[in-house]
Amino acid sequence: MTDWIFNRDTIRTFRFVRCAFDAQTGVAQLVYAFDDGPELTETVTVPGAPFALDEARAAAALRALRLLHLIAGVSYYKAAVPGEIRLDDYAIDVDTAALLESVYRNGLGEFAYRNGLDLRGRIRFPADAAPSLPAPGLGLREHALVAIGGGKDSLVSIEALRAEGIAQTVTWIGGSQLIAACAAHTGLPTLNIGRQLAPQLFEFNRQGAWNGHIPVTAVNSAIMAFAAVVLGVDQVVFSNERSASYGSLIPGTGEVNHQWSKGWAFESAFGDYLQSHVAADLHYYSLLRPLSELAVARQFAKTDRYDAHFSSCNRNFHILGERPTSRWCGVCPKCHFVFLALAPFMPKLRLVGIVGRNLLDDPAQIPGFDALLEYGDHKPFECVGEGRESRAAMAALARRPDWREDAVVQRFARQIAPQLDAAVLAIEPLLALDAEHRIPAALWERLRARFAA
Repeated sequence: MTDWIFNRDTIRTFRFVRCAFDAQTGVAQLVYAFDDGPELTETVTVPGAPFALDEARAAAALRALRLLHLIAGVSYYKAAVPGEIRLDDYAIDVDTAALLESVYRNGLGEFAYRNGLDLRGRIRFPADAAPSLPAPGLGLREHALVAIGGGKDSLVSIEALRAEGIAQTVTWIGGSQLIAACAAHTGLPTLNIGRQLAPQLFEFNRQGAWNGHIPVTAVNSAIMAFAAVVLGVDQVVFSNERSASYGSLIPGTGEVNHQWSKGWAFESAFGDYLQSHVAADLHYYSLLRPLSELAVARQFAKTDRYDAHFSSCNRNFHILGERPTSRWCGVCPKCHFVFLALAPFMPKLRLVGIVGRNLLDDPAQIPGFDALLEYGDHKPFECVGEGRESRAAMAALARRPDWREDAVVQRFARQIAPQLDAAVLAIEPLLALDAEHRIPAALWERLRARFAA
C-alpha cells in the first residue's frame, strides 16, 4: 500500500472498515479507509482497565462502540467527501442511518460553507439491517460523567450538581493541560479519556485534503456514551445552553450553525437514540439547555472559585497542542463574548482581573463586538450567544456609570442603540428558563429554583 497517494478529487469511497474494544487494556480501535488505501486507525482509551463486562453490558458496549465508530468517522470523511459510504464489518438500520446523515450534513455545515461545497443529498449511509429491537436497561448505577471544557459553562453544571448531591466524575478527552488543571481544581473525581487520531490524517491535510470544522461535540458525546456503558454509569452530562441552537445567518446561504452538535436538535436526537438503541437507562442531557448564555453567565458570577483557573478562549485549544502562554488572548470572538456576557453580573475590577484587560475600552475591538451584535456582520463562527443577548448586555452596560464611558460601550450607545427597539434590549426576559430540555424530571425540579435566581 506504500504506492497509494491521497488525492481528494479521485477518491470515490469512504469505508468504515471495523472497530474493536479490548476490555483488558481499555483501548478501542476505530478503523477507516478511502477506496483501497491504507487503514486509518484512531484509538480511544478509557482509563481503569481491565473491565469486567457481563453479557448484557458487553453487547451494549459494542452497540455504543459502533455508534462511536460511525460518528468519529466524520473527521476522516471530510478529507475527501466522496460520494459513496461503505460499511465493511456490520450493517445499520434506517434509524441509525438517519441520525448519521443528520450529524454529517448539519455538523459539517460550516465546513461546507467555507469550502464552497454542497453536501445536500450527497451523504448517504447504507441502511441494510432490520429495525433494531428496543435496547434493554442495564441496571447502570446512578452517576454522572460530566464533560468539562475548561470554560464557565461546565463549571456552572459541576457546581449545580455538587449542590444537589449528585455523584459525578469530571471528564475530558485529550491531553489539555488547561482542562486538567481546571478539573483538578473542582476537587472531584476525574476521568481523562485518551483519543489519538490516525496520523495519516495530518499528512492528508498537507496533501490538499478538504479541512475545516467538524461536529466535535457529537464525537465527544459518542466517546463519553461509550465510556459510560463500559464504566456502568447512567448519565452523560454536557453544558450546552439554548443559545447553541441558533446559527449565523449568512446572506444568500441561510443559517449555518458552527455549534450545531451543541444544539437541541442534536441533543434530542442523540439522547433518544442512545435510549432506544444502546441502553434504556443511559441518560444523555445538557444541564444548561433551559438557560441562555446570559443566564449561565449570571450563575457563574455567583462564585469566584474558578476565576484564576477557567478559560473560554478557543485559541488555547488546538488539535496539535495548546498554547497556554495566557488563558485569554483578548481578541477572539469567545474572549469578546464571555467578557461582554459576564460584565452585567460581576464587578468591573473582578472581570478585568480575570481577563487581564478591559476589552470594552479598546477601539480596535469594535469590529469584533459588532459581529457579536450582528451589526453590519453575521454572528461569528464560534460558540457565542445570540445577537439579541449581546445587544441586551451592551445596552445594560450603557446605563451603568462604571461602563458607559468605555470606548466600545460609548460607541454602541451613540451609534447603534438609536437604531434598535428599546423594548427588545431588556436583559430580564432573556434570563427566563426554557421548557425544552432532557434533564431528568426529579433533578430538574430541584434545579429550577437555583437557575431562576
